Order: sequence, then C-alpha cells, then structure tokens
Amino acid sequence: MDSIGGNHHGRAETNPMILLQKNIILLLSRWHALQMAIQNEWGGSDSLQKSHQLVADLFYWFSKSNAPIPIEDLESLLHESMLLTFNTEIEDGSIEQVAEQLVNFHEEYLSHQSS
Repeated sequence: MDSIGGNHHGRAETNPMILLQKNIILLLSRWHALQMAIQNEWGGSDSLQKSHQLVADLFYWFSKSNAPIPIEDLESLLHESMLLTFNTEIEDGSIEQVAEQLVNFHEEYLSHQSS
C-alpha cells in the first residue's frame, strides 16, 4: 500500500504543470518582501488572498506560454503587483532575483513540454 501512494506521489512530482505550480508557490512563500506585505496587510485585510491571486496569475501566464518569457516582463509584472496590490515599492533587488528564478522555472517547464 505504501508503494502505491509513493508511486502516485512520484507521478505528481514529475507532472510539469504541478511542478511549475509548486515551484511558484514555494518561491513566493520564501520571498521576504512579499511575506512582509502579507503579514503587515499592506494590501489590506485580504493581502493573503491577493498573494494567492499573484501565484494563480503567474501560473496561468506560464502555462499558456509556449515561448520563453522575457525577464523584463516578469520584473515589470512583479513590480506592478507589489506597487498596485500591496502598496509596496521594492528596491532591494529581490524582484530581479524572483524574476530570474521564475524564468528558470518556466524554461524547465517548457523543456518538459517539448520532450
């Protein structure tokens, strides 16, 4: 019985869409600036829901794109989201770091899609 559960779990981990979604969630959960905005409710009392919407938007954008997404587009999206959704100006370089990781996740997703 354990091996069946283990195998099922392994298949889920190798599904490119599930892996992409998990990577986005994990990355954003570790992004200090976003977590500060959520904890301090800089986007209002629904800051947590707004962060979930950011994850959903990124996942949707990535899963629908069959070509690499320019890092500048991601940086703009993250900057706009933090500014307009969370009333937060991020100047610590973390937007660029997060965008770079997101590009890597998307490229990995695309490589699994084409194989």
